[in-house]
Amino acid sequence: MGITNTSGVTDLGALAHGAAVLTGDPDQSPLAVVDLDAARDAPPELVSRACSEQSKPTVVTVGIATEPVSPSLAPLLEALTTTLAPAGPGHAWVPADTDALERISATVRTAPTAALTLANLLRMAPRGTVADHLQLESLAYSTLLAGSEFRAWRARTPTAPVPDDSRPVLLDRDGDILTITLNRPERHNAFGRAVRDGLIEGLELALADDSLSSVVLRGAGRSFCSGGDLAEFGTAADPAAAHLVRLGRSAGRLMHELGDRVRVEVHGACIGAGVEVPSFAAEVVARDDAFFQLPELAMGLIPGAGGTVSLTQRIGPWRTAFLALTGDWIGVGTALEWGLVDGRL
Repeated sequence: MGITNTSGVTDLGALAHGAAVLTGDPDQSPLAVVDLDAARDAPPELVSRACSEQSKPTVVTVGIATEPVSPSLAPLLEALTTTLAPAGPGHAWVPADTDALERISATVRTAPTAALTLANLLRMAPRGTVADHLQLESLAYSTLLAGSEFRAWRARTPTAPVPDDSRPVLLDRDGDILTITLNRPERHNAFGRAVRDGLIEGLELALADDSLSSVVLRGAGRSFCSGGDLAEFGTAADPAAAHLVRLGRSAGRLMHELGDRVRVEVHGACIGAGVEVPSFAAEVVARDDAFFQLPELAMGLIPGAGGTVSLTQRIGPWRTAFLALTGDWIGVGTALEWGLVDGRL
C-alpha cells in the first residue's frame, strides 16, 4: 500500500503506556499513528495492555501497515479509531490509497475538536441502544455547533435564501405500499427543515397505520439527497434547544422503529443525512451512479442525522471513522462490499 508521511508514528509499547490517552493538554497532538508492521510479533500481553489503554478517552488513533495485518492484532485494530492496511482480520481496516493518512492528518489539524469528539463517540458504538446513541450524537453535535471550528466554517461559507416550496416531500399510497419521495430536485433534495419534516410526516403515518405493509423512500431528480441544507446550518439561536428538536424530530429513529417495512432506493449524491438516514432502513438498494460521503468534519461538526449510529451498525465504527476523517466518497461497489447498501437497482 505504501503509506507515506508517517512522522510521529507511535509504537505499540508507547500505546500500552498511555501515549494516546487524552490528557486535556492543549499542546497534546490530537492524532496518534500506530505502526502495525512493527507490532506483528508483539507479545500478547503487550497487545492486551495497549487495547486496555484504548478503552479510555483517547486522541484519534490510526493504525498503518504496508503488509497484511497479523490476526493476533485483531483486538488492537478494534480498539483503534481506524486502520489503513492492504488486508487484515475482521472489518476494522480499510484498503486505503497512499494519501489517506495525509487526508486524515489534514482533517484532524483543521478540526481537532470535532475529530476527537467523533473518535470517542464511535468508541461507544458497541454499547447501549439506538435511542441512547442518538442522544449522545445529538449532544455532541450541539456542543460542536457552539464551537469555534464550526463558527469559522460558517463565517467563510456564504448562505443563500432557502426557496419556499409547498411540496418538499411527496406521499403516494398504492394499496398497502406508501412511497415517500424527497422533492426538492433543484437543491439535490438537501435535507433542510421542510424536507425533514415532510419525511417525518410520512414515516409517522406509516407507523400509525398497520395496514401499510411497506414504505419505499426515494429522491426526485439527479440526487437522492445531498445532505443538510447549508443555508440552514447554524441558524438555530440556541444549540441546547436544537438538541431537543433533533431528539424529537429524528427521521432516523422513525426509520429504525419501522424495522423491515422500509426500503430505500438511492441514486446520485448520498451525502451526510443522505446516507445517514437511509442506513437505518432494513433494505437499501442503489443505482450504479450513487456515491456516499460524510463531509461534516470539514465544517467542524460530526454526522448529526444519526450516522454515528446507523453507519456503525452497517459498516462498523472503523470504516465510519475512515469516511468521516478523510471526507472520501465511495461508490456502489465498495458500499456493497462493506454492507452500506444491500443491492443494486
